[in-house]
Amino acid sequence: MNSRRHLITVAASLACVCLAGPVHAQGYPAKPVKLIVPFAPGGTTDIIARVVAEKLGPNLGGTVIVENKSGGGGIVGATEISRAAPDGYTLGMATVSTTAANPAINPAVSYDPITGFTPIINIAATPNVIAVHPSFPAKDYKGFLAEIQAKPGKYSFATSGTGGIGHLQMELYKSLTKTFVTHIPYRGAGPALNDVVAGQVPIIFDNLPSALPFIKDGRLVPIVVAAPQRVASLPNVPTFAEVGLTPVNRMAYYGFHAPANLPKELVDKINAAVKKTVEMPEVKKRIEDTGSIIIANSPADFAKQIQDELMTYKRVVQLQRLKLE
Repeated sequence: MNSRRHLITVAASLACVCLAGPVHAQGYPAKPVKLIVPFAPGGTTDIIARVVAEKLGPNLGGTVIVENKSGGGGIVGATEISRAAPDGYTLGMATVSTTAANPAINPAVSYDPITGFTPIINIAATPNVIAVHPSFPAKDYKGFLAEIQAKPGKYSFATSGTGGIGHLQMELYKSLTKTFVTHIPYRGAGPALNDVVAGQVPIIFDNLPSALPFIKDGRLVPIVVAAPQRVASLPNVPTFAEVGLTPVNRMAYYGFHAPANLPKELVDKINAAVKKTVEMPEVKKRIEDTGSIIIANSPADFAKQIQDELMTYKRVVQLQRLKLE
């Protein structure tokens, strides 16, 4: 009799678990959803996050609030995302810096980029660019390379933070070209751009969306881009592949992820809402105007992208013997 009661209790519990998922997803969100951007305002991560969040609320059925948590090349914000409850009310922007480049080079990262998060969707892929202040002696790639080769240690470059994609890609560039420029890390692309535009630092390695307005205004000069082909808005600027540096020719991704173990029902609901949002003409145009390419893939596809990028940067760190400054 006791065994029968036990079986009935277990069956009832399982039934409740089975019902809990869909009911939870149907009632979600019952309060505002926080979207953590692990960098300062003004950078590409922040730009794409705000463009999507502005229109995502109605498609998700609630309010989405963007919150910037900068520091450590994205580590501070990513750590907060990983430690949040997996209830769908804390989401985060997943970037190459926080899920691949930084974990590959920084042993102090406290989260596992693969098991510490639930990938939801890759929103967009963006080109990266080396750009210089107009006062820099060279205005094209050939001149740029000749200048930094002739004067090792004279110049410095700004990035969104130590261990970020800009830092790691520039270190790879330096290794392949046998050049030396000093790294100046910031708490995000916004502050880094401000100092380069002001002439405090001569070079920046940044994502194109955040740098492009300054390039269009003539306050930055583009030198070379990481993209599959030349960017339409910069037709005279070569890609890294064109100048013989294919390993550096990697685009950045910007997506949504959540703490580990987010229920599949919520993953699917958020994924569908984001897809619907980026298909809206005004949102699609605003993202593509930055030079980005809409991806909007599945959670499984995004998970594979993250794994592939992490392995790539781990190989880069090992082969080039890169270490934190």
